[in-house]
Amino acid sequence: MDLVGVLSAAHDDCLQEASDALGRAHLKHYELAGPELSRRRLDDLFDLVLECLAKKTLGPICEYGQRVAEERFDAGFGIAEVQSAFNVLEEAIWHVVLAQLPADDLLEAAGLIGTILGAGKDALARAWVSLATSQHVSSLDLTALFEGAAT
Repeated sequence: MDLVGVLSAAHDDCLQEASDALGRAHLKHYELAGPELSRRRLDDLFDLVLECLAKKTLGPICEYGQRVAEERFDAGFGIAEVQSAFNVLEEAIWHVVLAQLPADDLLEAAGLIGTILGAGKDALARAWVSLATSQHVSSLDLTALFEGAAT
């Protein structure tokens, strides 16, 4: 499976779909920023997803999530606005993956994409809550929820 290659080839389509969805959401701060800046931000996030896939690392997306939380919190964004940006990109990525990957590769792709974007959203949420409450928020250990899950 060449997930990085598939997504790289669909770069423009993914960004157009995600940008269109973000525009339809009518999120206050993204509308104020304008479509060009919003698309650049989605492009940055997309590039990080590709980097994390290629290098099999979560560090860059976690650092990005924390940095974005700080920047957007200070700018007055709501967390739902920023989470929406992650979500519209994830949906656009899924449309490409489902259309272009063989069924046998979908489970691995789901694990990789979900893990990367989930880690970014987790870092974003933890940093946001820390800023909003002025308290350090540690990561949740949810492994007990998945004990005995079918593999």
